[in-house]
Amino acid sequence: MATTNENLKESFAGESQANQKYRAFAKKAEKEGFKNISKLFKTTAEAERIHAEGHLAALGMIASTADNLQAAIDGETEEFSNMYPPMLEQAEADGHKAKIMFKFALGAEEVHANLYAKALEAVKNGVDLDVSEFYLCSVCGYIELGAAPEKCPICSAKQSKFVQID
Repeated sequence: MATTNENLKESFAGESQANQKYRAFAKKAEKEGFKNISKLFKTTAEAERIHAEGHLAALGMIASTADNLQAAIDGETEEFSNMYPPMLEQAEADGHKAKIMFKFALGAEEVHANLYAKALEAVKNGVDLDVSEFYLCSVCGYIELGAAPEKCPICSAKQSKFVQID
């Protein structure tokens, strides 16, 4: 029989995946002209996020900002160091379209880890980041601070593909 912590980890993963899946479904419904169905998917996605966050809290995995940043650095580093390289290699060997997003994620995760490291250094010095404008490449997930670049360094998307995150 599974322990409560094992059940919480499984539930967190399932609820997190449902959140992302329903968000993607909402975008598709919106594109197809189903505005209210899109709203239903978005609302249910938010409900799944509430569940996931509750499970994460019950696991005691929401800590101080410094600890959370270190956990984020560790996770992002694991992804670009160990998780994505063999996935990319396999997708390339298979000629699978997944190789594109695996390559994008591999590059972006390293940037994310570096940004979190910069944030952790700021927290250790008792200050917030000195940048308040964050730009996300909507194609590959690359993040730039301060101003969007003319061209994404990972996927070469134009500046117009960057969105500012508040």
